[in-house]
Amino acid sequence: MTVLVIDVGTSGLRAAVVDGDGELHALHHRPFAPATPFPGLVEVDATGLAAAVLHVARASLAEHGQPVRGVGVTAQRATTIVWDRATGEPIGPALGWQDLRTVIQCITAKSEHGLTLAPNQSATKVAWLLDTFDAGRERDLCFGTVDSWLAWVLTEGAVHVTDASNAAVTGLLLPDATGWSSSACAALNVPMAMLPEVVDSSGAIAPATALPGAPVLMALVGDQQASLIGQSCVTAGAAKITFGTGGMLDVCTSPAAPASANRAVNGTYPIVAWRRAGETMWGAEAIILSAGTNVEWLRDDLGLIDTAADSHDVAAQCDDTDGVVFVPALLGIGTPAWDYGARGTLLGLTRGSGRTHVVRAVLEGVAHRGADLVDAAQADGIALDVVRVDGGMTDNPTFVQALADATGRRVEVSRHTEATTLGAAYLAGLAAGMWASFGEIADAWRPREVVEPARQLDREQWADALRRARGWIPDLSALDF
Repeated sequence: MTVLVIDVGTSGLRAAVVDGDGELHALHHRPFAPATPFPGLVEVDATGLAAAVLHVARASLAEHGQPVRGVGVTAQRATTIVWDRATGEPIGPALGWQDLRTVIQCITAKSEHGLTLAPNQSATKVAWLLDTFDAGRERDLCFGTVDSWLAWVLTEGAVHVTDASNAAVTGLLLPDATGWSSSACAALNVPMAMLPEVVDSSGAIAPATALPGAPVLMALVGDQQASLIGQSCVTAGAAKITFGTGGMLDVCTSPAAPASANRAVNGTYPIVAWRRAGETMWGAEAIILSAGTNVEWLRDDLGLIDTAADSHDVAAQCDDTDGVVFVPALLGIGTPAWDYGARGTLLGLTRGSGRTHVVRAVLEGVAHRGADLVDAAQADGIALDVVRVDGGMTDNPTFVQALADATGRRVEVSRHTEATTLGAAYLAGLAAGMWASFGEIADAWRPREVVEPARQLDREQWADALRRARGWIPDLSALDF
C-alpha cells in the first residue's frame, strides 16, 4: 500500500511514492525558485508552479507503475495566490511568504484596527493583490495558499479548500481556529466569499483527476507541521528543528486551544499542528530567519567554500573558532528578540584568524541560534529533553555536533533530510488506512544518527555577541509584528 506525496518548498518541489515502512520511492525533484524583482519583493509564478507539480507527480506515478491509495500535499506556508474562479487563472504574481511589500499595511492594520499581523502572513498580501488587480472588489476570485492552489489544480477546480495548519498562518483565522475572522476580513476589505473551506489535515477531500488514475487527495498540511509529524513528534512535548534556508522549531503542545494567538513573552507563538476528524492538535513555533542562507553566503558571496558540503571539511580543520563568533542575522533575528534591524556580525577576529575559523564560526553561530530557540521554548514553559532535526544542514556533522554542544541535549537526526515528505505521507496514510493511529507514527521514529554533547560552547559570550548584532538598522528594529 502506498501514497503519493507532493512537497513544495521555497526553492524547489518534489514528488515521491511512500510505502508503509515510510520509505521513499520514485522520487522526482525540480528546482523552482521564486523571483526577486527588487529587494524585499518575492514573487512566485503560480501557473509555472502548477505545471511543475503536475510534471513531477506524473513522473513519480509513471515510475512507480502501480496505483496509489491517495495523495498528500505539503507546501510552504502563507505564500499567497489569488485566481479567477471561472478561468482558474491567477490575477497577478503569487506573493511569497518572505515578501515584505506589505510592512506598512501591517503597521496600519495594528494602529487602525488593532490587528497584529506580520508581513510573512497572507492577510495583507491578499489585500495588496486585491487593491492592485481588483480595487473595486468586483470579480469572482479565490484566495489560497500553495496547498489550496494545488488542491484546486489537482482536482481541476472541483474543490477550493485549505487545511487548518495552513489557514492558521494566514492571519485571517479566528484565534481558536474555528473559522475565518469576519472582523479581520472586513478591516482589510477581503471578501469572505473568496476564502477557501477549511478542512482536516488528514481525510478524503476529492479525486485528484489531473493525475493518472485520479487517486483521492487525502492530506493537506503546512511544511513545518509536516516535518513535525514526519519526525514522529506527535505527542505533547515532542519537538523538532528544521534547518533549511531558515530554521524552525516546532513542538506539539495540547488539543486545548491556547489562551492567546499572540507571541509568548520569550518569542514562541502558537500554531495549529494538524486537524483530524475535526479535532485540532496545537503546537508552538520559534524561528531562525537565516540558517542555511549563511552557508550559501560563505559559498556564493565570500568564496570561502566551493560547495555547502565543504563547510564541514573546512571547519573540521580546526578544533575551535579561536574566539571568532558569527551572529547569523543576515535577515534580522527571529525568536526570541524579533529584531528585523539586527544584522550579521563577525566578532573576535585577530591577525591569526583564518578561513577555517570563520567557516566554523558560521556553523556554530547557527547552532547557537538553534539553542536560542530551545531556550525560548523552555522559558515559555515547554521542556525539551531531546531535539530531533532535519533539513539540509543536518547532513553536516560539524554543525550537528555544534548543535548538541550548544543546546546541551541529545540530537536525533532524521533519516530523511526532508521529513516534510514523510509527514504528509503519514497524514495521507492515516486517511487511507496505512497507519491506524498517531501512536503507530510515534513508534515509527528511527533516527539516522544520534549525537550527544561533547563539550560546552560559551553561551555567555554568545549572548554578548547577539546583543552587539541587534539594533543595527534602528527603523527596522523598531518594527513589532
